[in-house]
Order: sequence, then C-alpha cells, then structure tokens
Amino acid sequence: MKIGELAMRSGLAQSRIRFYEKIGLLKTVDRRANGYRIYPPDALVVLEVIATAQAAGFSLDEIRALMPGDLEKWDHNALMATLRTRVDEIGRLQKRLTRTRARLVGLIEEIEARPDDIDCAANARRVLSRLFDHDDAAEKAS
Repeated sequence: MKIGELAMRSGLAQSRIRFYEKIGLLKTVDRRANGYRIYPPDALVVLEVIATAQAAGFSLDEIRALMPGDLEKWDHNALMATLRTRVDEIGRLQKRLTRTRARLVGLIEEIEARPDDIDCAANARRVLSRLFDHDDAAEKAS
C-alpha cells in the first residue's frame, strides 16, 4: 500500500510514518522506480506497536531496541523483561502520584480552613509553616 493509504488506515500523518522510517523503526518499505514508498500489510502492525509502546511511556530508542526488523523474530525474554520493568516503574510512579495528590488535597484543605480573623498572606504563612514542619518530620522519619 502507498503511504497515503497507510496514513489513513493507521491514523498517523504521512510525515510521522516517514519519520519512523527515517529513524529505523519502520523497516519494511519498498521504493519503486518512481520514488513511491510501498508498504506491506505488516507496516500497520508495526505502527500500532509503536503507538502502543509510546502510549505506555517507552521512548523511541527503547522501542527501536526491542522491535526486530522482522516481526516473526521477537526476542521474547528481552520483551518480557522490558515490559515487567515498565510495569514496575508505573507502579512506583502511581505511588508517588498518590502521595503527591494526598499532599495537595491536604494543602487545599489547609488553605480553605483559613480562620476568619487572618488575611490571605497570614494564612499563607500559617499553611507554609505547617507544610515545612510536616516535611521536616517526614524527612526525619525516613
């Protein structure tokens, strides 16, 4: 299929497809005498793998290292190890985001609990002093 059809079927811009070809992620391209690129049906699968991997947080270099030129020659062990590592990284990120979210929710609650007899600047000092006291205590505990 020509690049226009591949772009339409994959939902990617032609420039993105050419970019993947240029950096070596899309290797199954045949050039005709007239300069047209002709892509095999597997090109759709490769583009889907690239898009899925990028959505999962893999860099293009990581994708290039994992994806063989021929989809029939996947290194199963390397692929599984990389996927498991990424799942672990996502778990650590989720924990960090959960802690950050909890701190921000607590900060919002502290700000909203401003006593009526103080202005915003005094409230900011009150909240920040508690925040820093909490950070110091957490650092000493760890």
